[in-house]
Amino acid sequence: VEQRKLIVDGITVNLALLQQLQRRPEPFEPGEAHFWDDPYIAEQMLAAHLDPQTDAAASRRPEVIDREAAWLIVSLSLRSGSTLIDLGCGPGLYAARFAQRGLAVTGIDYAQPAIAHARAYAERNALHINYLCQDFLAMDATDAFDAAILVNGDFCAMPPEQRERLLRNVHRALKPGGRFALDVFTREYHKYYGISNHWYVAEEGFWRPGRHLVLEEGFAYPKEDLYLNQYIVIESDGKVAVYRNWFQNYTPATITAELERNNFAVEHLGGDLRGSAFTPESEWIGVVARKVESVPPRRLIPPLA
Repeated sequence: VEQRKLIVDGITVNLALLQQLQRRPEPFEPGEAHFWDDPYIAEQMLAAHLDPQTDAAASRRPEVIDREAAWLIVSLSLRSGSTLIDLGCGPGLYAARFAQRGLAVTGIDYAQPAIAHARAYAERNALHINYLCQDFLAMDATDAFDAAILVNGDFCAMPPEQRERLLRNVHRALKPGGRFALDVFTREYHKYYGISNHWYVAEEGFWRPGRHLVLEEGFAYPKEDLYLNQYIVIESDGKVAVYRNWFQNYTPATITAELERNNFAVEHLGGDLRGSAFTPESEWIGVVARKVESVPPRRLIPPLA
């Protein structure tokens, strides 16, 4: 790479390399691998999860989680003693609420700081929750759970082959007739928040503990109904890392088709996981699906609410 350089507030930027990195990535082209379990970034993510003031950064506000947990217990037909697995459980905000209601809960996440926080909270509050620090794509349970949940759009961040693998894992892990609840983005979400395109220099921040430059850019892929948030992080010594957050957008028809291909019968489609009706303006789709052996071909999608 030709060494054309620029100094930005004391940070050396290789312009030729930067030009290469700003090209439009192919759909689901990876950036830094498994960056959510980077020790520093994982600690920042934990802090974002525990911030009670916002729905935007990581987890939803406590009052929203309370409503979702209550609605999910009813919609998943759960009762005291029912078994549930919380996929991508983070610091256990949902898992703790389910355990407090008498469910036998397993939480799984590969971010070590989040799992450590979840375990400590459970111990302090005498909650018997089985927390696993591992990637849920490697989950190998069979006929073990009455229900599974995957919240806050995590399903949308995975490329198609990983989503297929996850759905196979969940199908195998659920007992016959077990239910799976998840929420996914619609294109309205990114229409509302817009396409990011800005930069800033920080002395410390989410991505790094020391001085660094962050170049954030958004890419829309209308044909694939896909959106990318890309962050190029340049440290004071010129070291560069590229982080990519992918968002697969869905419609009621496309999420239904994907679940049915993997032997889940959709029982509910709403505007969230709190019981709201889906409308054309909804930024989210809340889904409850039931494990079946096969789904017959169909022409009509389930009711929206």
